[in-house]
Parts: sequence; C-alpha cells; structure tokens
Amino acid sequence: MKKIVTTAMLVLAMSGYALASEAIELPKFNELPLVWPSVWIVFISALIGLAFGAQWLLSLLKESPGPLGMSQVSDAIREGAWAYLKKQMATMVWFVIAIAIALFILYSPIKEFQTKGAFGIPVYMGVSIAFVLGVVSSYLAGMAGMMMAVRANCRVANAALTSFKKSLYIAFRSGAVSGMATVGLGLLGACIIFFMFQEQAMKVLIGFGFGGCLAALFMRVGGGIYTKAADVGADLVGKVEKDIPEDDPRNAATIADNVGDNVGDCAGMAADVFESYEVTLVAAIILGAAAGTMLHNPQASLALMVYPLLIRSIGVFASIIGVYSVKGSDDMKMDPMQPINTGFYVSAAIAVLGFIGISYYVFNNVVTVKDIPWWKFAIANCAGVILALVIGKLTEYFTSTAFKPVKETAKASRTGPATVILTGFAFGIESSVWSVVAIGATIIIPTMLFLDNPEMAAYGIALAGLGLLTTTGYILAMDTYGPISDNANGIFEMSGALKDRGKDDNAYKIVAKLDAVGNTTKALTKGFAIATAVIAAVALFKSFLADAGLAQEGIRLEWTTVFVGLLAGGAVPFLFSSFAITAVSRAAFKLVNEVRRQFREIKGIMEYDPRSGSDVGKPDYGKCVEIATSAAQKELMSPAILAICAPVMIGFGFGMIYPIKGAAALGGFLVGAILSGQLMAVLLSNAGGAWDNAKKLVEDGHYGGKGTECHKATVVGDTVGDPFKDTAGPALNPMIKVMNLVAVLMVPIIVQPIPTAVRIAITAIAGIALLGATFWSMRASEKEPGDAE
Repeated sequence: MKKIVTTAMLVLAMSGYALASEAIELPKFNELPLVWPSVWIVFISALIGLAFGAQWLLSLLKESPGPLGMSQVSDAIREGAWAYLKKQMATMVWFVIAIAIALFILYSPIKEFQTKGAFGIPVYMGVSIAFVLGVVSSYLAGMAGMMMAVRANCRVANAALTSFKKSLYIAFRSGAVSGMATVGLGLLGACIIFFMFQEQAMKVLIGFGFGGCLAALFMRVGGGIYTKAADVGADLVGKVEKDIPEDDPRNAATIADNVGDNVGDCAGMAADVFESYEVTLVAAIILGAAAGTMLHNPQASLALMVYPLLIRSIGVFASIIGVYSVKGSDDMKMDPMQPINTGFYVSAAIAVLGFIGISYYVFNNVVTVKDIPWWKFAIANCAGVILALVIGKLTEYFTSTAFKPVKETAKASRTGPATVILTGFAFGIESSVWSVVAIGATIIIPTMLFLDNPEMAAYGIALAGLGLLTTTGYILAMDTYGPISDNANGIFEMSGALKDRGKDDNAYKIVAKLDAVGNTTKALTKGFAIATAVIAAVALFKSFLADAGLAQEGIRLEWTTVFVGLLAGGAVPFLFSSFAITAVSRAAFKLVNEVRRQFREIKGIMEYDPRSGSDVGKPDYGKCVEIATSAAQKELMSPAILAICAPVMIGFGFGMIYPIKGAAALGGFLVGAILSGQLMAVLLSNAGGAWDNAKKLVEDGHYGGKGTECHKATVVGDTVGDPFKDTAGPALNPMIKVMNLVAVLMVPIIVQPIPTAVRIAITAIAGIALLGATFWSMRASEKEPGDAE
C-alpha cells in the first residue's frame, strides 16, 4: 500500500517544471545554518546503513551452504535469476537512453533550468543525469536484494537441519541486507544531488525519482509475470496432475519457479520500494518548499525542505535496531511472526522517539513556522507509523494461518476448489474495505492538524507518507525474508536432503513455518506500498490542481467530462489487471505444456533422484527458464503502454471540447484510478495470500494433509491467487504512479491553446497505441491439436 503515494508526489514535481519553479522562489542554503549539517548527517546515515548491510552480507556468506546437492540447486537458481535480470536490463537500456535524451531536450530551453550547480553543470543536464542515476540505483537495490537471496536460500535450508533459531536468523538478516541497500542508495543519491546542485536540487531530484519509477515498473511487472507463470506451471502439473510434492526435482518448472521468487519478490519489490522511498522524499521536499514560500519565510522554507531528510535518517537507525531485535528460539511451537513483529514494533518506537526529538529541535529551537507548534509535525509523521502498524495487523489477520480468514478458506477445501476460491475472494474483498478506512483516517489527521493552512495540510499528508516508509529498511527485510524461506523449502525438495528423514522431521516443519510466515510478510509489504501511493497522491493533488488552473474552481463532478474521466480512471486498474493476469495465463499455458511434454517424453523422469549422481531421467530445467524469461519480456509492453497512453488520451481528448475541461477530466481520471486501484490491489494481494496460506495449512496436516482431495482443492485456489498477489496486485502500484506522473507532465500543455488538429492527432496516437496493446494482450494462445475453432 505504501507505494501509490510516492509516484503522485514525483509527478507533481515534474508536471510543473517551469510553473513550479516560477511559483517557488528558492532561498539560498546559507540562509539557514541547519541545512548543510543536516545534509551531511543524512549522507553519513546512508553510509552507515550501507556499512551495516555489507557487514551482514559478509557475515552471512560465512555460513555453510550445506551439502553439494543444496549448493547445486542454489547455483541453478542464481544462474537463472541473473540471466533474467541481464535480459531485462538489455531490453530497458534503450528506453532509458531515449528518455534521458528527451529530458535533456525538453528542459534545456527552459530558462529556470539553465542555471548551474556547484560544479558548473546546468540544471537541465542534471535532470537527465539524475534520471539515469535513479534507474541505476533502483536496479542496484533490486540486484542487492536478489544477490543476497540467491545465496541465503541454501544457507537457510542447511541451518534448518539443526536449528529453528538459526534458520530464522539467516533468513531475516539476509532480507535486511536488501533493506539497508535500498535506504542507503536512496539517501546517498539524494545527498549527492544536494551537494552538486544545492538549492536547485529540488528540480533535479525529480529526475532521480522518475528514474526509480521507470525501473520499478519494468522490474515489478516483468518479474511478476515471470514468477507466477513458472509457479502456476509447476503447481498445476506437479501437484494436481502428477501428485508429487512442491519443488520436486522431477518437475521441470521447479527451477524457474524458484528463480521467479527472486526476480519478482526480491529484485522487483526492492526496486518498487526504492522508488516509493525516493518519491515520497522528493514530494515532501517540494511541498515543503511550496508551503514555506506561501509563508513568505525563507528560513521556514529551508527548514521544511531539510526536515524530510532528517526524518529519513532516523529511519536508518530505527531499522538497524529493529533488525537486531529479531530473536527467535529453537522451540518448535514458536511462531516466526512473533519475533518479526517484535522487531517491527521496536523499529517503529525508535522512529517515533526520533520524530519527537527532530521536530522539537528544528521547529522549536531553530526556526518557527507561522506559530505552528513543533509537536504537530511529529504527530503528522506518527500518523504514518500508526498506519503502518494498522496495515500490518490487518494484513496479518487476513493472510496468516493463525486467524479466521485462512482457517475458513482451508476448511472450505472439504467441498472442493470452488468454495476455496469463493471464501478466499470474499475475505479479500472485505480486507480492501478496512484498508480504505485506515488510509482515510490517516489522511484526515494531518488535515486537522493544519486545518487553517491548505499548503501545510498537504505537507502534513506528505509527512504521514514519510512516517509510513520511515522503517523501509526493516519493511524490506520482512519482504525479502519471504522468497528466501520459499526457496529454502524448494531446495529441500530438489536436493533430496530429507528423503531419508521422514515427513515428521523438524527440518520440514521449520521451513514450512518460515515459508507460511513469509507469505504474510510479503502481503504486508504490498499493503504498505499501496497505502503510500494513495497518501502521496492526495498530498500532491493540490499541486495538480494548481498546475491545471483549477485551484479555485476545483474538480466539479457535475461536469460531464469529469464524471466520464472518473469512470475511465476507475476502469483502468481493471484493464491493467486483466493484462497482467492474462500474461501470466498465457505464459503458464506454455510452461504447462512443456512440463507435460517432458513428463511424457523423457524416459525415467519419474525415477530421477538428484542424489544418485546420474542424469538419467533428469528434466530440462533450462527450457522452462527460457520460456518464462521470453514470455515476461513479450508481455511487459501492454501494461506499460496502458499506464502511459490512457491519461494522455483522456486529457487531450476531452481538451478538444475546452482545454480546462480536459484538465478537469484528467483530474477525475486520476481520482478514479487511485480509488479503484487501491481497492483492487488490496483485494488481489490479500485474497492471494489467504489462498496460499490455506494450502500451507492443509500441507501442515489439517484436513488430511498433502496428496488428499482437500490439498488439491487448496492448490487450485493457490494457483488462482498466484497472479493475483504477485503480479497484478503489486504491479498496480507503479501503474498508478506512472499515470500520475504522465498526467502532471501533460497538464501544463493540455491547458494551453493548442490547435484542435494537434489535440486530435495526439489523442489518436494514444488511442491507437492503447488499442494495439489491448489487442496484443487479447491475442489467442498458440493453437494446439483439438482446440475449438
């Protein structure tokens, strides 16, 4: 949930490059002694975060990777993950180059961007450089998470042979490496831009956030298609048709399935969170500068700009302390979620104390902002932390094996897969309602704090977004822990390490518990991302209205164009989800047929045992990896085109009637997209998580356990939920951000007196591209013998 807010903030900044810079007179950094010490504090905090991540990495690599069989499986997963990421980077590099050049050309004629930074680099060039830096940083964050995960999986599996406590330690601490890389790179990039461009950094930071956004879109959507196509293909043939365990080495799709966990849940989510983390920071800085300008107080403006940086630095230390607070035990009755929750509470408590201290120092001792008490800033941040705790509890309730929704979903397996799907879906729908209540309450709190000052109210909402993502280092550790545990479970099966130990062996129970909790922590992170996106969008909507010339009149629902735009925006997340789920289905179709072919044609495949040392009957794992990789790249473009072209078509199309009506329609479009996108994302994420853990509950021995009809029913539910919770649901976050970004970029042009012929041409081009993407997504799968005509 946290993610949707970030994009909107960034969009605002970019939308009005010229307008915003004219409206906001930037004071010199030297006018407030607090500025440079604060930037240096944040810079050092970033280095400390990276240093802790590096120290944890080196320490974990000293742990034993286990027997040769485990190492071989882990190596195969690592090779597949790197092969996919390299192919995606090769695909994306041309888009990055083209956009960097376009930004350079777009900004260079603008007078406000021709000023130079500290090293003589023009600001318009800095935007392009920052954009590339944002893309690279986002990919590095994703690669760091994936690099640690593909090395930690076998170490967790090996530790589970002897110790519950140690296996939890390795899994979670490995996830923390990804968390520290993400926050460290994010703050480091921001500080470097401040050093290079000083008071002009606000303009350049936009490029940094935009780069992170674009990389997140590619990695999240592409990774989601890959991971769930492989997962569905492996489960349908292996569990349902062949009645063999998950991750059985005889299943040709198992390596691709485990590779997908890393490229989707590790690399994809790390890039996703990085971009949210960065965009919320950029938005808060921009809104702070705008609020300070309206107060006609240069020192207040600088303090409001620097304050978000200091809040971010608090989060680094809060996350580190939280990670060290996660302490498990070897008691088999231990629920791994308990120590993880303890660490999160510790991290949140440290962050709250930091908010209070920083707010008191900045707004009581250094500068006074229009007689606004310092504690209001602290409370605005705390509202975000409270939302994080509430989302955590809501997600845990709807997706954990310990609570009613998952238990009822598992119980429904007694009557078949249909009731499993219905029960899980119903609980997913309910969960989206409560998330809206929580987000709405969080938005109201800062609004009430700054009731008489709309600019400060927008800033307060942005601070709530900062508070929500303050413990990003810890939150990402929770997310990456999930796929690491999942891979450890797979390595057990594929390596045959427990063949002779029996199903009641503690090692089985350990990895099963770790894996089940991992599904909950992953769902929790997705909930954070969605909430962040919504909050940021609300904070920045005021800026959108200002750029559109609607600040006084507002978005009027009685205008037909606005109402139609609202309907169109509400429909886009549904079409986007259709694209994503269809992509998974089409790719899974190919994988299912390939796995079936190998079971049919490879002699001795059902007798294959990796411990024998013989390759007789060994499946061709590489073929399935190749199919998943190729399919993910082919299916990536339709969702991306939808996110870019839909707002362009709405804005310019309705602008043919009257320019201001086009801008208003686009505003209605964004409102509709944010609302339905939030509801859809939570529904998909939590329903999928409930189905997955219902399956885990049955596999743990309830309702007959593995191999029974109840188990097969929950496997079908889990298979339906796979593209819900790991492809369409999380991909809605960058989609909403990209649409906000495109909308804000287009608004200053839409309201200009452009010839009708030009508007028609732009609308037609966007419409044709959108139709092409839709027809490409709707195309039929490859024909097979016996298909209906």
